[in-house]
Amino acid sequence: MISELAGTLSTQKIDTQSLRQAFYQPKENPVPVKFGTSGHRGTLGAGFCALHARAIAQAVARIHREQKISGPILVGGDTRLMSRDTANLCAEVLAGNGLPVILPDIPVPTPIFSFEIINGRAVACLNGTASHNPPQEMGLKYNPSHGGPADSALTAQIEKYANEYMARPQEIKSLDLAQARQQGLVRGADIVTPYVEALGQKIDFKKIASSPLKFAVHPLGGTSLPFYHAIKEKYGLHNLDIISEVQDPTFCFIPLDHDGKIRMDPSSVYPMKPLVECVQKGTYAFAGASDPDADRFGCATQAGGLISPNHALCVMTDYLIRKQRVPGASALGRTLGTTFLLDKIATSYGLELDEVNVGFKYFVPGLVARRYVLAGEESAGMSVSGWTTEKDGMFAVSLLMEIQACEGDIATLYEQLAKQHGMPYYTRVDIPTDSETKKRVKALKATDFTTLTQVAGEKVLRVRDTDGIKVYLENSWFLVRPSGTENILKIYAETFVSEKHLQELIAQAQEILAQLS
Repeated sequence: MISELAGTLSTQKIDTQSLRQAFYQPKENPVPVKFGTSGHRGTLGAGFCALHARAIAQAVARIHREQKISGPILVGGDTRLMSRDTANLCAEVLAGNGLPVILPDIPVPTPIFSFEIINGRAVACLNGTASHNPPQEMGLKYNPSHGGPADSALTAQIEKYANEYMARPQEIKSLDLAQARQQGLVRGADIVTPYVEALGQKIDFKKIASSPLKFAVHPLGGTSLPFYHAIKEKYGLHNLDIISEVQDPTFCFIPLDHDGKIRMDPSSVYPMKPLVECVQKGTYAFAGASDPDADRFGCATQAGGLISPNHALCVMTDYLIRKQRVPGASALGRTLGTTFLLDKIATSYGLELDEVNVGFKYFVPGLVARRYVLAGEESAGMSVSGWTTEKDGMFAVSLLMEIQACEGDIATLYEQLAKQHGMPYYTRVDIPTDSETKKRVKALKATDFTTLTQVAGEKVLRVRDTDGIKVYLENSWFLVRPSGTENILKIYAETFVSEKHLQELIAQAQEILAQLS
């Protein structure tokens, strides 16, 4: 259900002093460290506090010592309230264990951690972020030597060690930050220049600069702000405006999301309302955005308004293939809940298609092997082989600007692809539930569906149970996944038949789910 407050600004003040106090002195016992798709995350206080940060950093130090990993660890975070404190605490613990640390003076985007590791300036990273989630939340992620999110085996090891230190915090080593700097264990670095220079080898900024169109970007109060400034200056993008330079850790300047919460989601029409209005008024032909840690993208155009991430991924994929921008790549990668139109595009160009579980970490082997023209997910994350092994919202926005400058409105280009390959009808429905139902749904297996032969008038072809339950039909599919952080069940569905068929598909998926759970 959409809140009546959606799209408006928050009228409630966020008590930053209380949140800061909760970070250092939680009123309740802190929850155990538990990594989701790539990190531990929770509400400031018992969900995520100073002890979580210090325990995770000590666990990482222990793993580096045991595995004899040498070299600097890049530490930083986004523009959230306690990101800087989290980064400083991690740096002190790593330095206390004798490990060298790179601690930049500015907030660090998620793709920059990957970029710096891949280019040999760091061996791993600790990244303080909770992505686009509400400002009361905080998190911490670890990326190893491949630059992408740590895999499940590694995060399980970090969890184990970190929870040992949560129980015995006296075993956590630490060195005051000023002393660590004096001893040379902690140093700064320019993280903007190398990235912006390398981006110019991937994006044709000359085409953007020479376009008669006007472009806009909105950092959504996040880490991408100095990077967009540097891109604009270095490549002479006089037709690009950065329409907001506000960096407020409460993010109260962002319109409320569908549920009345502050959520800096660049793929949601509500937080993106100012950008959508800019293109609707004709001020700009294209407006792009990155979330606070700059790993997700969003865009709006005059012809299409806010562009669905699925649509943008299809347009970027087709463009990258036709322009041969990722030489040697032989496949596309997409997550379970991402549009099947990518499969059709891949087939038309003779490429393979890898369907992976939800989580960018599952793309890492293919990205490292330079297998993917594009790896993308419906939640607005993407990268390409030869770039980063993390999703990169700044790269995506820059690429979409290039495409708009060279070939026309992103929405029109998508319509052409849909006309060529078939129009998909896609949706995601979130159903409120409880923890017990989530557990039952998570425990479902493909063998529980052996008697299911038909859904919405179509034959069941197969069922996959690697990440929720996905049912493949003749011209459609649906996926049911329990949320990892909220008491909701997510139902994704897509059909190439009609909008009416999509509604039938969702209704029957809910009926099937109710019977089995």
